[in-house]
Amino acid sequence: MNPTSIELIAAVLFALAVIHTFSTKFFEHLAHSQPRHAGIWHLLGEVEVVFGFWAMILILFIFAASGKMEAITYLESRDFTEPMFVFVIMVIAGTRPILDCAAATVQRTAAVLPVHTGMAMYFLLLAFIPLLGSFITEPAAMTLAALMLRDTLFSKEISTRLKYATIGVLFVNVSIGGTLTPFAAPPVLMVAAKWNWDIGFMMITFGWKAALAVAINALAVTWLFRHELGHVGQREDTAAAKTPLAVVLIHLAFLTLVVLFAHHPVAFMGIFLFFLGFTTAYHHYQSPLILREALLVAFFLAGLVVLGGQQQWWLQPLLMDMDDTAVYFGATALTAITDNAALTYLGSLVEGLSEEFKIALVAGAVTGGGLTVIANAPNPAGFAILKNKFDEQSIHPLGLLIAALPPTLVTVIAFRVL
Repeated sequence: MNPTSIELIAAVLFALAVIHTFSTKFFEHLAHSQPRHAGIWHLLGEVEVVFGFWAMILILFIFAASGKMEAITYLESRDFTEPMFVFVIMVIAGTRPILDCAAATVQRTAAVLPVHTGMAMYFLLLAFIPLLGSFITEPAAMTLAALMLRDTLFSKEISTRLKYATIGVLFVNVSIGGTLTPFAAPPVLMVAAKWNWDIGFMMITFGWKAALAVAINALAVTWLFRHELGHVGQREDTAAAKTPLAVVLIHLAFLTLVVLFAHHPVAFMGIFLFFLGFTTAYHHYQSPLILREALLVAFFLAGLVVLGGQQQWWLQPLLMDMDDTAVYFGATALTAITDNAALTYLGSLVEGLSEEFKIALVAGAVTGGGLTVIANAPNPAGFAILKNKFDEQSIHPLGLLIAALPPTLVTVIAFRVL
């Protein structure tokens, strides 16, 4: 099938958006060297703005070429449930009661492990929290791990190598750590119902392999930087009032309800409004909600949904011409330049696929989920939370790619050799 002019333009804009994500450092440099226009350069230097910006260009083109109704019809045909869900889950998971609960669990566990507490905490943040993502969802796990890293390790003077190694392992481990269940990882969520993948199937086919890879990745980076990890300890805001157990349980209940209604934006947005009311009523147990960070991430994902909806014409034939081995490595590579949930969704549209092909497609999609910020839906959340701790308040995409390659290789071995 020949692509339409809109599909061709959308493919070009998608390519420009990918190049833009790798060029944000350049715009940050322009903001410093040309202060007169620093505002626009800072805006274009925000990775979270990139896909929303180019999606806006696409909608303007559709409006100019086909009229207002065509542009509105296309927008209304897109499913924005995932961006909305990530926004809500980020805000709730990033609240002080949830963070205090997670931090207390990690600290108590680290205290009983027979190694230095700093090393034990670091290992748990990169292993336990990503695997917890299989039950509280990957965006929630990413938010928790990133905020806890920001308030412990990243609040100290540490090397740039350790910072990049940490986010490389974190992004990869969150991507694969959500595959123990069929509802937590976006690329699994897209296909689980249609392909009848239940929790038993996920545990046997993906779960134990993912858990092993997560543990090896976390252990390797902990050992490699063991001399720097004495900096990890209590969060610096220990003077804050102790959160009552009832408040923590209510927050956990809100988090659980949002996860249960993850497919129903009308329901989880209503729950979120009640949650905002509760946090206002008991504001003395709260830190400022991360609304700005969550909105930027949602904007990023919404832009990806708008642009990604016009890429099927070249992505689907590319995937369908491969055998199960080729599709695994093809999906891993393609995930670096597009959202992994979009890849599996396109695969779910094709009838008559073998079980080996389906497994290879999903395994490849989650394997490559840490290579770039756009590869996996939770990545922009971690990026938004941690980027201020890097030079020029920006994480270089090439640095992330290089840092994510070793843990990605471990994941390849786990999924293709074991």
